[in-house]
Amino acid sequence: MQFAIVIPARYGSSRLPAKPLLKETGKYLVQHVYEQACRTKAKEVIVATDDERIAHAVKEFDGRVAITRADHASGTDRVAEVAAGLDVEIIVNLQGDEPLIDPAVLDLLPQLLQKDQSSPMATLAVPITSEEQWRDPNCVKVVRDSLGRALYFSRSPLPFVRDGQPDFATNAEMFLQHIGLYAYRRSFLLHLAKQPPCALEQIEKLEQLRVLAMSRSIQVGVVPHAARGVDTSEDYRRFVETYRKLFPAAA
Repeated sequence: MQFAIVIPARYGSSRLPAKPLLKETGKYLVQHVYEQACRTKAKEVIVATDDERIAHAVKEFDGRVAITRADHASGTDRVAEVAAGLDVEIIVNLQGDEPLIDPAVLDLLPQLLQKDQSSPMATLAVPITSEEQWRDPNCVKVVRDSLGRALYFSRSPLPFVRDGQPDFATNAEMFLQHIGLYAYRRSFLLHLAKQPPCALEQIEKLEQLRVLAMSRSIQVGVVPHAARGVDTSEDYRRFVETYRKLFPAAA
């Protein structure tokens, strides 16, 4: 199945302004993400942005960039605008703050849709390993049915253990943290972007709940671990330290 990876990137960020253009490693943060995406089997990799500074940086490292409208409410809407002009069956939405993303993980997403022809969307999850993580509202949880499709996503502990304590070691694929990577069938993504937010989505602040409210399924693949994204200056400092250890000559 041919697929394209679209990387939405915006300049404004409440926690880390100008995040895509951070360059302590000698490469822009968005460049690290782009280069990881180019190591996949994707037919095309495109950065989607409404900011000329980001567009200039992408062109500087010979990446492909698409200028989008500035009034998009979400990264999904920005990806959908670019997807409308692409000739592929599957669109993978990769956030521009995942510089250590494993290319094999990105390749897995289209495979999930190939195996489950009835699902218009796929995403990933990783086992939860601690009660602190399970109770953390910033850790989005997902539960699946017997076919691996999402039953629900929540910021609350999920599934809730009424009696005793959760056993994360024994039930590794029952307690799952959702990873914000998505693959869509292109036609469904274009339809999804036109739908208004649903009530559950607005309460939980989880956009993927719109899909479940539409009575459409989301296939959820489980991977053993996930790369840490860059949301704060502390996250970026950790990434720089990791990168310098991995590539001392380059850094």
